[in-house]
Amino acid sequence: MRISSSVTSISWIPSEAITGALKVPFSVGMAHYDDPPPEVIDDIAVLRDADRFRFANKLKAWIEVDDSTEHWGGRALPGSKPGPRITEWGHEGDGMIGSTTLRLGSKEMTFAAVPFPTLRPEPEVGPDYVRFVQTAGGRTGAPAPRPVSRPPFFQLAAPTAWTTLTLTIHADGRSEFEVTGASPFPRHWIYDNEGKLAQKSGLIDFKEWSKKAFGTKTPWGDEDSPALVTAVESELERQLSLQIMRGGRKPEKRKIKQGKTLVEQGDEGDELFLLLDGVLGVEVEGESVAELGPGAILGERALLEGGKRTSTLRALTTCKVAAVPGDAVDREALAELAKGHRRENDVEETGSAAGTGEQV
Repeated sequence: MRISSSVTSISWIPSEAITGALKVPFSVGMAHYDDPPPEVIDDIAVLRDADRFRFANKLKAWIEVDDSTEHWGGRALPGSKPGPRITEWGHEGDGMIGSTTLRLGSKEMTFAAVPFPTLRPEPEVGPDYVRFVQTAGGRTGAPAPRPVSRPPFFQLAAPTAWTTLTLTIHADGRSEFEVTGASPFPRHWIYDNEGKLAQKSGLIDFKEWSKKAFGTKTPWGDEDSPALVTAVESELERQLSLQIMRGGRKPEKRKIKQGKTLVEQGDEGDELFLLLDGVLGVEVEGESVAELGPGAILGERALLEGGKRTSTLRALTTCKVAAVPGDAVDREALAELAKGHRRENDVEETGSAAGTGEQV
């Protein structure tokens, strides 16, 4: 019996994610930021042709399981008992990277991307599982002149972007995935075997990436970067985030340093917040109850229930938020959103904090 599974990452550049001199082409319209990818993906080649992402990494793998054999991996196991045994396995999928188009008036220049060789170490084979690892990425073909933090202290070629995905397939049919490494930039969204959005990178750091992500400081040298991923926000939050960012009122952007608070429980408040980047911790009565990543909408409870904040929001990493007046979003939508945000009930009913976030 063959058991197959997959995990896919799609990497894209959110609005206003680039800083410094390299922001200029985006500000004047020569280059473009990306719209968020879809919540469900099917054929990533179609998305690439539509210029919907910068690069993708699809790890697909399979195992063959024999329910009766006393052999494993083609080798007899002394004293083995009949039961599910993995007899074969295979590693499929690959990286995919798009081109970069720069526009100057009516003219366009398209630069072919530079894909790096897909890295596939030998799978880890256990008695009832096989664990596959795949690193894919590369760099854009467009030049990105910039100072860097080590010799040669100046780079013309763009920095390297990548993800490292791990997929474990079990003989009983289960599978799970991890993002075990990723470049600090751009944003990485992770999709499960069914093509549904399952996780996203919680923090992007363009400055760090542009200065260091080249040469040996990449998986093609001798170094990967740890990945910070967060749980996915609700579909309603994704809809409301578009209203906040593209509605009639321009949101105010704020930066919160790690350890500082955005709001304190009990404070008066009449603003709604959209977390653009980073991870915010939610505290109720001093207890941590959740960790939230990019895309989360916060602060609606105060707008609906008397104007006082019902929790403290603390920056677990450096965070960026967009703030809008409470009346910028329909109150019925806020009421629906609030139904899933009654986190203080977890503390009141159980006597302890019930974390709902996910951090790797």
